Amino acid sequence: MTLSATAAVDEAPGQGEAAREENIRALIRANSENFPVGSFLIPPDCRPHVHAFYLFARKADDIADSPTIPADEKVARLQAASDALGRDEAALPDWAVPYHRSLAETGCPAQNGRDLLSAFMQDATKLRYVDWDDLMDYCQRSAASVGRVMMDIHGETPHADIEGSDALCNALQVLNHLQDCGEDYRALDRVYIPEPWLRDAGGGVELLAERRAAPAVRHAVDRCLEHTAHLLRRAEAMPRSVRRRRFRWECAVIVRLAWALHRKLGRGDPLAGRIRVPKASRVALALRGIAGAW
Repeated sequence: MTLSATAAVDEAPGQGEAAREENIRALIRANSENFPVGSFLIPPDCRPHVHAFYLFARKADDIADSPTIPADEKVARLQAASDALGRDEAALPDWAVPYHRSLAETGCPAQNGRDLLSAFMQDATKLRYVDWDDLMDYCQRSAASVGRVMMDIHGETPHADIEGSDALCNALQVLNHLQDCGEDYRALDRVYIPEPWLRDAGGGVELLAERRAAPAVRHAVDRCLEHTAHLLRRAEAMPRSVRRRRFRWECAVIVRLAWALHRKLGRGDPLAGRIRVPKASRVALALRGIAGAW
């Protein structure tokens, strides 16, 4: 479904802006499982800019994760987009043009987009992480940059709790890594769980190929969850710093959903199947998040 939605966006330039927007919304729906990316809570004046950035991020991620594109070509494509972003529209790939134009219209800085691309370039070449700080360096570019783009688009950057936003986004990234730890290893030989943590517990990355978590994997996952809990506790106060009501609601909902996924990962086995927060629970958590951030 993700690939077909992406293809629809690629075909959109000949279909007009309305069709393009609908195709981008379809792409967002195809990739929004646990968290409300580009949801109805985003203010209408911000939505086109959020969609443009989401398309940019999704397509760049598709390049980084492609099993058929050689690593050096991935880096070359993403580096070319980074070099041209905010500077030279004619040199950009089609998928980066809407975000480039959004930057020009809003006056937002391009650096966060470039940081995101640098993380995707790292994904193409770096397959292992040595400790939590090494992982957080990656997450700061691959995830915190996304939160900073959202803050910029909503005009929140001058006064919002950016450190809290960074903590939330980094926590979300780690939770996503834990959800996908088996698939990432089997499909891409990519491991975000710090490799020494598996060895310290008497195992190795090869255990991620199994369909049930060995004790060493469970130990390393729990260690990641312990660090992630610190990030989520830091993030809890962040929504109160957001002035725009709908975006404040969005942030509060995401904090609650992140905690719910954290609990599910603490109880479940990510190698036995993808761990999700059920739809009914997501709706209930969303309503409580909105009520608490009113």
